[in-house]
Amino acid sequence: MTSPNARAAAPATDAAAALLAGLVSRGVRHIVVSPGSRSQALALVAAELERAGLVELHVRIDERVAGFTALGIARETGMPAVVVCTSGTAVANLVPAALEAHHAGVPLLLLTADRPPELRGVGANQTTRQPGLFRSATRYEADLAVPEAVDDTGAGEQSAALDLVAAEALAASLGEGARAAGPVHLNVPFREPLAGAAPSWLAARAASRAVEATAADDADVSGALYQGGGGIGVADVAPDTEAAHVVTCGPRTIVVAGADAGPAAEQFAHDGGFPLVAEIVSGARFGRQVVHGYRALLNDPALGGRIERVVVFGRPTLSREVTRLLMRDDVEVLAVRGPGEPVNLNGATVAVDAVRSTGAADRAWLGEWMRASRDAAVDLSPPAPDADGLASAVPHERLGAINAEVGVMRAPVDRAALVDALWRATWPHDRLVFGSSRIVRVADELLGGKKVRVHSNRGLAGIDGTIATATGVALASQVDERPGVTRLLLGDLAFLHDMGALLLPPGEPEPRLQVVVGNDGGGTIFDGLEVASVAGDDAMTRVQYTPQAARLEQLALAFGWEYHRCTTRVALDQVLTASTGGRQLIEVPLPR
Repeated sequence: MTSPNARAAAPATDAAAALLAGLVSRGVRHIVVSPGSRSQALALVAAELERAGLVELHVRIDERVAGFTALGIARETGMPAVVVCTSGTAVANLVPAALEAHHAGVPLLLLTADRPPELRGVGANQTTRQPGLFRSATRYEADLAVPEAVDDTGAGEQSAALDLVAAEALAASLGEGARAAGPVHLNVPFREPLAGAAPSWLAARAASRAVEATAADDADVSGALYQGGGGIGVADVAPDTEAAHVVTCGPRTIVVAGADAGPAAEQFAHDGGFPLVAEIVSGARFGRQVVHGYRALLNDPALGGRIERVVVFGRPTLSREVTRLLMRDDVEVLAVRGPGEPVNLNGATVAVDAVRSTGAADRAWLGEWMRASRDAAVDLSPPAPDADGLASAVPHERLGAINAEVGVMRAPVDRAALVDALWRATWPHDRLVFGSSRIVRVADELLGGKKVRVHSNRGLAGIDGTIATATGVALASQVDERPGVTRLLLGDLAFLHDMGALLLPPGEPEPRLQVVVGNDGGGTIFDGLEVASVAGDDAMTRVQYTPQAARLEQLALAFGWEYHRCTTRVALDQVLTASTGGRQLIEVPLPR
């Protein structure tokens, strides 16, 4: 006689339990679900794991938002989040996040529910060819067998096979056996019944290796070998090894830190005595050897023109000057392998797994760069109050000081003041996320050095999913009530492109997130590109600038966000530094 639980069980649920338990037991802590019928077994098992306190569950109705939320979580933690969705167009909406994860080297686990093979290609509802949809981007993919068995003990053949799939998928997503971390796609077909009672062994199986996984996460690493990838939740400095490429003294050398380079780039530049050109999204713009105003200096024949060797960390994408440097055939380029796509713009770049400097630094070369850097540094801080004038008994002196103060308070916010305000408000326990908008280039050009954790989607540098990514970063960085605020700086078109990410379900943890929109009414980034010199005014406005007049305050209220409109630096500083316990949308009007 079968037990009541066995009669209520379903192969789909037991298979979902074995697969998700296998991932959670190996350290996966976040699951993002977009609801659907065909995926209900996976979704309901995820809910059971949340109820058992084993995972953080995030529900999003838009699969594209779900994908980028998972991407933000992985960026912050270094561990992939699971994305669960139903069949059909739902799966296709994960493509943008999968491509960004592929090019940036961010781990991601995509679990897409599907119809069984006999329903594919015969006109069945909500069915398309899902296997292979992400093939060009995945580190591992599998079209799993349709589950047929109910496993009362968790020790059956089906459960063992799915546990093995979970192990292989997680290892591949983290980069084992491949060049870098990235997306994994598991296509999971189900027949009806699509869900049943969760198996009694689920929680115990999911928790079985949790202590081991946590210990691995907390492992300390140290040494003097510098590897790439410090920007995506992984160790920046690894134990010493003979595999390091030795960078000897001799050729005039600079270090270039692109997106996701991480602190390892700064440490290598510091130890080797090299000038450091660090993009604002690198996570390496700090320390004594950061070069300010690097774009002009790279164009200077007396400095940039004399460079003989470049050591690259991360993926540089923000300046044409760096791109031209890395394309030069008279410069030796060493690119430290990181999480993202390899850099080889001149066709002769040498890829290395790690680097080590040796020999005395070229102090004269470093000194030239540091002197030029000091001259190029920009002080964006508002002028200090005239204390003597304000305290003066002479009426015109005091009035002049008061007028000067009023002028500072009423001064409108421009792009320089906006990026400076964000930079000054952010500290090591905070997170700063940059969207792919014109304003990130302003920040890259003007801001000084500061050791803060920075994120950006520069794998493909698209505007997709920017708010969702920042939400994922916030949720992951603030788990267990950790302190800090996540601030996202982006333009108005990037904001509108991901407007659906503003919707968060009630009952989930409220992220401390400030979304700061520099609103200039359209895509002004095109003003500085080649198209501005060839397009007529009407065409430029119609198909490039794409003007918009959306009312952001109404959008914020509709989605339950606190709204602020800041037109002066004083007002912006007050909002950014005030205590916040939830979601804020901060609109800053900017001139074109």
